[in-house]
Amino acid sequence: MTSIISPRVNKRLPQFVDSKDINTLFAHVEFPDTWDGKTQRLILQLFYNTGIRQAELVGLKEKDISKSNSSIKVLGKGNKERIIPVGDPLMNQVQDYITDKNNLPDGHDRVFLLVTVSGKKLYPRYVYNAVNKYLGMVTTIDKKSPHVLRHTFATHLMNGGADLNAVKELLGHSSLAATQVYTHNTIEKLKDIHKKAHPKA
Repeated sequence: MTSIISPRVNKRLPQFVDSKDINTLFAHVEFPDTWDGKTQRLILQLFYNTGIRQAELVGLKEKDISKSNSSIKVLGKGNKERIIPVGDPLMNQVQDYITDKNNLPDGHDRVFLLVTVSGKKLYPRYVYNAVNKYLGMVTTIDKKSPHVLRHTFATHLMNGGADLNAVKELLGHSSLAATQVYTHNTIEKLKDIHKKAHPKA
């Protein structure tokens, strides 16, 4: 048995949401004008715009938000901190959310960024259900989880020409090997474009 070499099994490529579906999500899906609606929209925006993990999102604190630097400090695996730059539109949404939160009745959590309608820190099932619900409105991919939005963040960066090392840092990967899977998604897209566009493909 020691001389038998097992067949090589190809790794499954991470599923991700297509760009047009992401655009539909944020430009055309209506989120309720309620606290849950505001919270769930911000959850989706944070996942797609930063690529953070579910546990990292739940653990985000108000003090981790730097408006002056347009960045968010994230505490990742192994208590490793990383700084993720964010655009003005997302930063403005975060600031508006904090302002609205401070207008809630006393008793809500003032430490963590995201809270439920009762003012308590978010819990993983709430986050998963929100992502699953809204991704279900715009995409037919099998998995509709927070981690799919992390894959989407990375894949869209790579498809846009981002440097692999930069994506590694943004995702908080400890080694480049974990990030390289996203190059395969990029190659698959290039193959598809080549097949459709090249007369001899």
